[in-house]
Amino acid sequence: MCAERRPGDVGLAILAKAPIPGRAKTRLIPALGPEGAARLHARLLRHTLATALAATPAHRITLWTALDHAHPLFLELAERHGIALRPQPDGDLGERMHHALREAGGPAVVIGSDCPVLTPDLLRRCARTLESHDVVCLPAEDGGYALLGARHPDPHLFYGIAWGTERVMAETRKRIAALGWRLACPASVWDVDRPEDLARLSATYPTLVAAP
Repeated sequence: MCAERRPGDVGLAILAKAPIPGRAKTRLIPALGPEGAARLHARLLRHTLATALAATPAHRITLWTALDHAHPLFLELAERHGIALRPQPDGDLGERMHHALREAGGPAVVIGSDCPVLTPDLLRRCARTLESHDVVCLPAEDGGYALLGARHPDPHLFYGIAWGTERVMAETRKRIAALGWRLACPASVWDVDRPEDLARLSATYPTLVAAP
């Protein structure tokens, strides 16, 4: 039997790769090396999940896994916290996000694991926003977004977007406008993708920075 949903109690999908050296946080490898980039990725995922659990009931959180669906870190997090694990399907980022939101079976938000400035309060605000808006986003400084939530995910929001470019948020805004939907952007954020992001991360969250 499904637990009864409360107002603002929306699904939360986290998309994450397994922290495999050489395959996780590859753009940080020139600065941290393969192992260092993978360790940072693992710490960022733990930080993200702790944030999520402070804002969302565990039974409403799904960790969508990639690369190694049975990685020890994924299994540990699921056993310790009671969250669900699901394998990400094939396809580009848009297809995987749309699938995760659709599978939530109701209003939901999707995030990655590389936005350390995401807080429990901000997650709760985004969830509440879906009571009065069709879509909620947290635009990122690099032109993408760190969170997208929708009452009813539409594939038009995700297909044909130039993922990984500075045009992602602008293109998404156009799609939302074309659907005639109401969009809210409660805050702008930054994420950790490139070597130049590490100095900011070190200054803000020194415990998350990978060891040499």
